[in-house]
Amino acid sequence: MHTVAPTLPPEITVLERGWLSANNIVFIGEQSGTAVVDTGYGSHAAQTVALVASALGGRTLDHIVNTHLHSDHCGGNAALQQAWPQACTAIAPGQAAHVQAWDAYALSYTPTGQACPPFRADALLWPGTEVVLGDKPWQVHAAPGHDPHSIVLFEPAQRILISADALWQNGFGVVFPELEGQNAFDEVAATFDLIEQLAPRTVIPGHGAVFTDAARALEGARRRLDGFVRAPATHARYAAKVLLKYKLLELQQTTLADWSAWASATPYFGLLHARYFADQALGPWLHSLIDDLQRSGAAIRQGDWFHNA
Repeated sequence: MHTVAPTLPPEITVLERGWLSANNIVFIGEQSGTAVVDTGYGSHAAQTVALVASALGGRTLDHIVNTHLHSDHCGGNAALQQAWPQACTAIAPGQAAHVQAWDAYALSYTPTGQACPPFRADALLWPGTEVVLGDKPWQVHAAPGHDPHSIVLFEPAQRILISADALWQNGFGVVFPELEGQNAFDEVAATFDLIEQLAPRTVIPGHGAVFTDAARALEGARRRLDGFVRAPATHARYAAKVLLKYKLLELQQTTLADWSAWASATPYFGLLHARYFADQALGPWLHSLIDDLQRSGAAIRQGDWFHNA
């Protein structure tokens, strides 16, 4: 069946990126100026600057907005700030102090083995307020679960939702706080309820294509969440494979020895192993995850080398 691509208003351009970088949403407003929501991963920063510049069509960038501060959503902030020094960067308030002090551990970059060039934050996006993008007021809603400090943005007149990693067309982001010992699955469910109440007509996700059937996406996401609630170790194993795949997306190719050494030295794998898989030795457990990625077609092995697929 042929699917018609969702139509967005002319002030919005969605730059759909690969999974290493979150999507970038560019706004052009006559009164509110220009803005980009989320900025991709650091190693793609030059590409992000070029894509945003093309979407702006010669205009300057006035505002940078982050839905949350995972490295794939704010890794281009520093490069955009360098390209457009006057741009005001707005983040959710929960990690403002960590950004000001640039605490890479508290910001999750060191524990997950990822990188994010330091950037400045100029303003805060408080849930319950509005931010004007493309000359229209967008509601700021707290959307904890995947990240305790995440927000989503909603434009009620046309019912457009920028959902970040709270909801994709076929899933949602790893629930990191749950892995760290917090009861965050309930927060994921509450965020799903919020999205259902907002009843978006169009959803711009953090990853993947823009979509319109939010009800179907929520139904699938709730089923997936229920499975994780029943079997938390399944969620933990999924998270570990996501982190491994993410590193392979960044490197594109690596040896088994280097991939395993990186994981062994990355604190998050130690946390997951100790909390959920302590009955297995770390090395064989990591190799079993890599084998899973190979079997699923997410990685291709050629001799000692693994290639992204």
